[in-house]
Amino acid sequence: MKIRKAAINDLQELARIERECFPVAKAATEEIFCRRLEVYPDFFWILENEAGEIVSFVNGMATDNEILTDEMFENPDLHNKNGDWQMIFGVNTLPEFRRKGYAEKVLRRVVEDTKKDGRKGIVLTCKDKLVSFYEKIGFVNEGLSESTHGNAIWYNMRMIF
Repeated sequence: MKIRKAAINDLQELARIERECFPVAKAATEEIFCRRLEVYPDFFWILENEAGEIVSFVNGMATDNEILTDEMFENPDLHNKNGDWQMIFGVNTLPEFRRKGYAEKVLRRVVEDTKKDGRKGIVLTCKDKLVSFYEKIGFVNEGLSESTHGNAIWYNMRMIF
C-alpha cells in the first residue's frame, strides 16, 4: 500500500468512489472534484493497493476559518494553501476494503502532513455512527454542526495540535 497525492487523471475514479461512499445528496460531483483537483491537488491523500487501484482517499482544503462551512464543499476558491486549519470533506473507502484499517492509515498521514505544514489542526464533520471512529484517532466531538450539507445531521470533530 502506498499513499500519494492526486492528479487530474484520477478524476473519474475519485468521483466513482465518492458515489459509492456517499448518497447523491452528499456526494461531490465530478465537476466539483475537477475544480478541487485544479485548485488543490496536494490536499488529496490517495491510498493505492499493490495493483495500483485506489482503495481509499481523503480530501479537503486549508483555510483560516476554524469552522467547516457548507460553502467550502462547493467552492474550491475558498482554499488558502497557507491557512491555519485543514478541513476534511470526505474520508472515502470502497466498501470491499472497509474494516481493514485503510481509512485510519490515510487519516494518520493527513494528521502527520498537517502537523508538518504548521497548521493549528484539522476539522471535519461526520454522522453520529462515526464519532467514535474519529475520537479513536484523536478528534474531539464538539457537538452538533450547523451544517445542513446533504440535508443530514452532522457532528463537528476537531483535532488541535
